[in-house]
Amino acid sequence: MADDLTPSDKQTQIPTNLRLLMLLEEVVKAGVPVTPSVIKDVINLPKPTLHRLFNTAEAEGFLQRDIDGRSYSPGPRLRQIAVQTISSQRVRALRLIILRSVAAEIGETCNIAMPDREGMTYLDRVETHWPLRIQLPVGTQVPFHCTASGKMFLSSLRPAYFSRYLESAALEPHGPGTITDRAALRDEIEMTRKRGYSTDNQEFMEDMAAVAVPIVDGQKRLMTTLSVHAPIQRHSLEGLIGHIDVLKSGAEKLAEQIRS
Repeated sequence: MADDLTPSDKQTQIPTNLRLLMLLEEVVKAGVPVTPSVIKDVINLPKPTLHRLFNTAEAEGFLQRDIDGRSYSPGPRLRQIAVQTISSQRVRALRLIILRSVAAEIGETCNIAMPDREGMTYLDRVETHWPLRIQLPVGTQVPFHCTASGKMFLSSLRPAYFSRYLESAALEPHGPGTITDRAALRDEIEMTRKRGYSTDNQEFMEDMAAVAVPIVDGQKRLMTTLSVHAPIQRHSLEGLIGHIDVLKSGAEKLAEQIRS
């Protein structure tokens, strides 16, 4: 394969077997859909080579084209790699120790969720000891617009991408408190962004309240969320908000563990 390199390719001094990996790395680091021209400025590959790599990554499911038809974001295979990496046995064991500590201090079910294409997916969960509990097992995917974890993710989006979400999202009702008005949801997400935590007041499920905080990477970008939820018979939304410092402390410990 090295004999097929053009002079322009050779000048880049990037080994052929590393080019696709570097491209995927830069797409993930960007945190938003990016065009090949943006990546070219970073890894300096010839335009034909770069487009060939993007086409290959898209065809194999590692990247997917955004709705504008020009930019790319992580595809299903790349997102699955991320989930499997975060869920590896060593990483998960350490994460569960922190999650159990948070759940024990609050006394209610706590979980970690990761954004996916269509919603938030539960990665880990520690159940309350109370007999009355809400069953949302690991692997469950829940909507963005009516869950604490989902609204936390929406608040992390750049304004242009959040506006795009608002324009296309169905905002279907799930619980009696679901926000289905686009202007009202925009206000809610803006409030979430300012205060640094999100809430679910019977929005996803009747008689359930929840609060979530972000778990961020070294660049302060949301990786996953840490949330607590409980039946309102035991905890009002205000009662759960009273544990926000415990959640934030746990989120920081989880972030350190994931980054290390």
